[in-house]
Formats: sequence, C-alpha cells, structure tokens
Amino acid sequence: MSKTTRATLALQQAGVSFTVHSYDYDPNADRIGLQAAQAMGADPSIVLKTLMVLVDNKPACVILPSDQEVNLKKLAAILGGKAAQMMKPADAERITGYHVGGISPFGQKKRVPTVLEQSASEHAEVFINGGRRGLQVKLDPRAAAEVLGAKVAGVI
Repeated sequence: MSKTTRATLALQQAGVSFTVHSYDYDPNADRIGLQAAQAMGADPSIVLKTLMVLVDNKPACVILPSDQEVNLKKLAAILGGKAAQMMKPADAERITGYHVGGISPFGQKKRVPTVLEQSASEHAEVFINGGRRGLQVKLDPRAAAEVLGAKVAGVI
C-alpha cells in the first residue's frame, strides 16, 4: 500500500513534520477510530477521528479523540451556527474526496471550516487519518490546527 495520499502531500507542502503509520483496517468495526487505536496499540485519546458535519446545512469538519463523542450543539455554536448534524457518508465522501474510514482533514477536495477538540492539544503528538483506510499520520496537534486553520475548542 502506498503511503502517499493527498493528505500526506498537503502536509509535506505545508512543511509539517509527521510520520506515517499503517494498521490493519477492519471494515466491520463499529467504531473505526477505536479499532485504529487498538490495531496500533495506541491510547484512544491520541487517535483522533475526523467527522464531517453540517452546520446550518453547510459542510464542516470536526476532529476529536476516538473515544469521545461530539456535542453537536457546542460545535454549531463554535462555528456561529444554530444547529449541527452528522453528514451522510455519501456526502462526506463526495465533499472530501476520501472514502469513509479514510477521511482525513488534510488535502480534502474542498476546504471547510474545521474544529479541533481542545483536549488534543494536551498531547505532544496525535494520530489523525492519513487519507486512506489503514493509514494514520502522527504529528503535533498544534501543527495540525495551524495547517488546517482550525479553531481549537471544546466540542465533547
């Protein structure tokens, strides 16, 4: 499997330091982020999941620890909206250009407002999807927020 994706290319072009990590992706897992953490032997609090949402029917991205759930009301407020809901998988794939289970916030087809859960900043490094199922990038969460232009806020 190639370890070069639009996500890794975007990080390279931005000059962000990262490492690439592969794992055995389980398409039948109930919670993809938790399965990734287990497969890599990593604490779920540092394996972040990328979720695509709609805030007042406009696409947005939220990144949070795989063992947490997003508070959609908080997320909507942070992005200046009234309501948020999860995006349908087919729409998430169309907007990002990635397949569900391999959606990365980096190198998406269309740049959307992004929020990074503030607890991620407590760690020196975190794992975030690298743009392919079974591929994660490990990097400083502050660098991730900077390259994404993400708001860092409490969304869990």
